[in-house]
Formats: sequence, structure tokens, C-alpha cells
Amino acid sequence: MGYDPILFPAPAARRLAERCVAAGGELIPVETNLIDELWSDRPAPPTAPVQLHPVELAGKSSHEKLAEIVSILSERKVDAALITAPDSVAWAFNIRGRDVAHNPAPLARALIRTTGKPTLYIDGRKLSNAVRDSLSELVDVADPTRLELDLKAAAKTGTRLSIDSETAAARYVEIVEQAGASLDESADPIALLKSRKNDVELEGARRAHLRDGVAMVRFLAWLDREAPRGNLDEIACVKALEQFRATAALEEGVELKEISFDTISGAGPNGAIVHYRVTEDSNRQLDQDSLLLVDSGGQYLDGTTDITRTIAIGTPSEEMRTRFSLVLKGHIAVADARFPAGTDGVALDAFARQALWRAGLDYDHGTGHGVGSYLPVHEGPPRISKRGGVALEAGMILSNEPGYYKAGAYGVRIENLVVVLEADLADGSDRPMHSFETLTLCPIDRRLIETNLLTPPEREWVNAYHARVSSLLSSNLDANDQSWLEHATRPI
Repeated sequence: MGYDPILFPAPAARRLAERCVAAGGELIPVETNLIDELWSDRPAPPTAPVQLHPVELAGKSSHEKLAEIVSILSERKVDAALITAPDSVAWAFNIRGRDVAHNPAPLARALIRTTGKPTLYIDGRKLSNAVRDSLSELVDVADPTRLELDLKAAAKTGTRLSIDSETAAARYVEIVEQAGASLDESADPIALLKSRKNDVELEGARRAHLRDGVAMVRFLAWLDREAPRGNLDEIACVKALEQFRATAALEEGVELKEISFDTISGAGPNGAIVHYRVTEDSNRQLDQDSLLLVDSGGQYLDGTTDITRTIAIGTPSEEMRTRFSLVLKGHIAVADARFPAGTDGVALDAFARQALWRAGLDYDHGTGHGVGSYLPVHEGPPRISKRGGVALEAGMILSNEPGYYKAGAYGVRIENLVVVLEADLADGSDRPMHSFETLTLCPIDRRLIETNLLTPPEREWVNAYHARVSSLLSSNLDANDQSWLEHATRPI
């Protein structure tokens, strides 16, 4: 059986090869993909222009970042690392692009050496003269077709290479192995560096969430005015929210560069589909006495946002209120957690599920994923989930999004973004502790909260959160939206 090694990571190819052998066959890499030969109307590769990401927003120069990367490679005792994840390349060289929808990283790869200039492999048509000149001070810019030649040359000269085989194509691992060179298959050295946001990136994230909060409040106020008329559907909500985001950004003199993913706007039973995407065929009206789940986000130069709110349309049922409140208890448990430095996401995942588990309920997705800084909204390696085995460190931004989904009926999810902080030590503490700061600023629908299900500290958390939301957002709203926000953030 043939396979294209540029389309498989090495571990997947190895597993497939083992299964072929077990079945009495053989897996063979092919030089030419037959689909490529047959595909006569294939679109041209994307050539969106690359932009320099200023150090005023990045917080560190490329020189500083490369020094950190080289230090990691030296500790691993390797001579060079092949970086294939576009967002890692973008972070290292402080560049951004628009080759992939919602993802501000250009399609590019890099070979970073412990001595000498790194090489950036990127289609030259994406680079203006100014961008090329700026990059050339730091890196050798090469066409992507040169990458395999450079790998072969490096392998033949005994260069010890590091390749993250979980994300890199099997083809690159194959080249090094065929040359008999030493290969280190450790994780991408940039991934953890990128996940630890510096102070400048965190301030950018706070600004982004402030303007995003203004947009969300305007959207929710609009929704409360329009939904009772019975003429709204899922697509209308998507369009309105995107317009509110664009307007809020322009008022601040910035630009909504993109939404951070296709907005999930799920009315009634569609809200129970975790990764639902509305189409003309699936588009539902917002029925009275139902729930609407809206999961959305924005890409701004200074930060990436991701928020989910579940909204009551009309009068929610007692079951809806009860299960929403159980999800809220889990959300608060994560947001209010204090945990020792070195704690991983597995430990915190259970915090979000305890109230649901006691009621015999659960949800079938992770509680939180890492989030980039004007980079992909889903960023590894940190996450809060049953598979979240990476320690949560100060500066990491993650989502906090427990949920509940009743198939064919409704869905509930409450999502805020949080950042890991070093916590103040309590009297008698004998080890460093971490906590979360909630970045997202937007009311949680009070109409869905069954207050008697919350403990006094949980009610205090809701009231303090709503007071903060009101305090920070109110001055950016007109009188009507201010009045809506005041009502939406009243103490429970």
C-alpha cells in the first residue's frame, strides 16, 4: 500500500506500517501523489502578504526569541531544529499572515541552528520588499522547495537534528533516517515558549477582551430586544455579532482582523451539537422558551478572544436552569481554583465536572484549550482536560468552558478565557501556588441561574464578576446598552 509521506506525521505512518505488516502487506512511501497528478483544477497555493508583528505587541524581539530557542536546542545537544508548525514559525520571527482562514500564521517552515543564521522557507511572493529586507537581517529566506535539499545536506554532514515527529511530516523524518544521521524527536522547542505569554502580550489580551466585551454586551442587548419579535435565526445572530465586533474595534481605532473561528450559533437542539456550524440548510429560527448557544471570538493585533454564552430565549424550563447552574458551578470551580505550581490540566479538569457528576451528568469534550496571542485560538500544549498532561505555568492563557448537551433538545456551555498567575501565598504556605485571572468580560445570563443551587461563595463569585464587568464596560456603551448591562449584572 502506498502513502504520501508529506501528509502523515511519522508516528501515524509507523502505526499504519505495523498494521500493514500484521495483515501480510507492506507500506511504501510514494514520491508522487497520484491525486496531485489527476487534480487539473487545483487552486493555487495561498500567497497572502506577510506582515511584521511589532515588538510593541509581541513583547520580545525575534533576536531574544531565537536566543531562547537556541538555548533549548543546546540543552538537548542538537545542532538544529526543523520547525514545521506555522504558528511556531510566526511566533519565532514575529510575522503574521492570512494563508489559512482565522489563523494569522503564514504557511512557512524554518530550520533553526545553534550556530549561524536560521533559514525561513516561505513563498517569496508573500514578502514585500520591506518585509524581506527586515527578515534578511535575521534569517536566510529560501523557497520551500529548498527545504528537503537542506535537510539532506545537513544529515549527510552529521548534523544532529531535532524534529517534532508528532507534527512534522513523515517525509522529513524519513530523509534524516535514510541519511543515517542522528535524530531527536522531541517536542517543538517553541511550543511551550509561545504558550507562556509575556507581560506585553497579557496587556494586549486584556485590551482585546475589553473591546470584545463591549461588542458582546451590544450583541446580547440587541438579542434581548429582537428575539421576542420572533424574526431571528442562527445566521442573523452570526452576522450581527461579527458586525458588533468590527464596530467596537473601529471605535477604538483598531481593526478586527478576523473572527477567530467560524461562529457557533446553535438554537434549540442545534446547541447540543458541540462543534455545530450553521448552514443555509441547518439554519433554525430562535424559538420562544428555548436556549441559544453562541461560541465566537475575534482576532485582533493585540490578542485573540474566545467566548461562549448560553442565552435564554423566552422562559427557560426548570431543567434548563438546573443544568445551566450545574455547569456554572463547574466554571466557577475552575475560575476560582488555587493550585500548586506544576499542576497539570488533568487535575483541574475534574473541578469543572464535580457538580455534573453528582447529578449523573457529564460532557464529552475537554474543559479548556490553550489560546494564542494573535495566533490560533486553539494552541497547544497546555489544556484542561482528561489528557492535559502539561503543567500550567504563569502566563498561559486557556479557555474555561464546561458544558452540558441534551441531544435533540438544547446545549449549555459557559466559556471565559483565563490566564495563569502566580498566586499570593497564604499564611503558612510552604510551596508556590498558582491561580487564574478571568480575562473575558461579559454577563452570564442571570435568568438561567438557579440561585439556590449555588453556595454563598459561588454567589459571591458571580456578583463580583458581574460588578467587574459592569465597571469596566459601562462607559463604552450608549444609554440603552448601559441600562441593559446594569440589569444584566444585578446581584443575585
